[in-house]
Amino acid sequence: MQRKDFLQLSAMGFGALMLPNTNLLANDISASDFLAPNIDVAIKKQLADAALNTAKSKGASYADIRINRYLNQVVATREKRVENVANSESFGLGVRVIANGCWGFAATNDVTKEGVAKAAERAVAVAKANAKFSDPVQLAPQKGYGEVSWKTPIQKNAFEVPIKEKIDLLLNVNSEGLKNGGNFVSSSIFMVNEQKYFASTDGSYIDQDVHRIWPNFTVTKIDKATSKFETRNALCAPMGMGYEYLIPQDSEKLKSGNLILYKNRYHMLEDVRQAAEQVAEKLKAKSIDAGKYDLILDPSQLFLTIHESVGHPTELDRVLGYEANFAGTSFLTLDKWRSKTFNFGNKLVNFVADKTQRNGLATIGYDDDGVQCSNWDIIKDGILVNYQTIRDQAHILGLTASQGCSYAESWSAVPFQRMPNVSLLPGNDKVADMIKNTEKGIYMLGRNSYSIDQQRYNFQFSSQLAYEIKNGAIVGMFKDASYQSNTQEFWNSCAAIADKNDYRLGGSFSDGKGQPSQSNAVSHGCATTKFTGINVINTGRKI
Repeated sequence: MQRKDFLQLSAMGFGALMLPNTNLLANDISASDFLAPNIDVAIKKQLADAALNTAKSKGASYADIRINRYLNQVVATREKRVENVANSESFGLGVRVIANGCWGFAATNDVTKEGVAKAAERAVAVAKANAKFSDPVQLAPQKGYGEVSWKTPIQKNAFEVPIKEKIDLLLNVNSEGLKNGGNFVSSSIFMVNEQKYFASTDGSYIDQDVHRIWPNFTVTKIDKATSKFETRNALCAPMGMGYEYLIPQDSEKLKSGNLILYKNRYHMLEDVRQAAEQVAEKLKAKSIDAGKYDLILDPSQLFLTIHESVGHPTELDRVLGYEANFAGTSFLTLDKWRSKTFNFGNKLVNFVADKTQRNGLATIGYDDDGVQCSNWDIIKDGILVNYQTIRDQAHILGLTASQGCSYAESWSAVPFQRMPNVSLLPGNDKVADMIKNTEKGIYMLGRNSYSIDQQRYNFQFSSQLAYEIKNGAIVGMFKDASYQSNTQEFWNSCAAIADKNDYRLGGSFSDGKGQPSQSNAVSHGCATTKFTGINVINTGRKI
């Protein structure tokens, strides 16, 4: 087990502390309280107007307010027992203004007209104080949308599903894992609902209802003769969906050799049965010989390489050096973009940023600047063509509008640039043909340990499962395999991309950035992809 996995799984006992959008002002509540309605939209509008009018009367040239309610639930089990059920709610507002050309921000959980007015006054005072030390803010133009709404297109609200039903599912998962050879099995479901209201002096009043879900498990098997053990985590992705994600449909299965993979719906019981068999195989697997291999990477593994080597380095604040303390800056400097010829990858490689992608974790109707979300090219035919921006960054690229990448993890946090869904467009190949045309390779599935440097360039990634490909066929399992490359070399080695039928989402439920640190959720779509001549090392060690 990797250290990060140990920390993650042991932390399940703390329940709500693992959940995104949980802050010090969150309250523990009962599950039934989740179904209590939020305050009426008409009342939110009255509160918003009180804040906006106060800010303008105190000298603000622009103001916005976010009145947000966050609901979080985690259900965690291990073997035959329930480890934890944690429910939390956080409710409050944040007011942001521009006064004397500078940003100011203040937040409160006093959601009354008096409370919002005081927050607006404080925000203006902060802006005026900051203005003595800051350059003027340049906001991209933004029309007001009037009163609009958006909701994640869920079929079944996860918070309406009884806790007993969730516990029964997880205990069945554990039972199947044990029955099929696992010695230890832990499982969990994390659920988030963001009820967000945004209003601004531009004339927008935006009400949104955002849902996310993340089921997970870990199966561990021990070789009693040697005391060695192997693990395998769930191969599913967290999704911007409701509880329907956990209601299987046969049409959502994909087959790759003897493996059953999942698309849009998740067969948790079936996955844990496979996992129990695979950890037994991993215990007997041969350790890899270091060298050059062709890699065939399943979306459950490749999404993380996309996140680290494409998503983060195309964040404009990293490029500009505004973001450096949390995981570094970016090698994709503006001169590379201005050249219009920078070879990020070969012509097969096309990356799109998309805040509208169905089931995406970063998918929403409008961002925390009140900008309607859309999609745009980042890498086109292998060439760097764009970045990720928000309203006060757009002028740097000569853009006339923001790309809608503003997000704050809670009502008490300041919005800043966060990653949209960043995805590799599918190609026209078949996974079976990729395998058949590989003489010496590795087929890798599932995220595992990784490392990348402070400019998002040199990296190393491993996987949950690694299968040896020899002379066009899968012949067994490897262990201790980790691939090394640099971003430009790696994406120029792309040799084939599977078609849209294989395209799936992966994602991170909790991606950290900023100081003070904030967390957001983001998805990365891709199909199975082949890379040639990649350096693979053996990470095993003798004790």
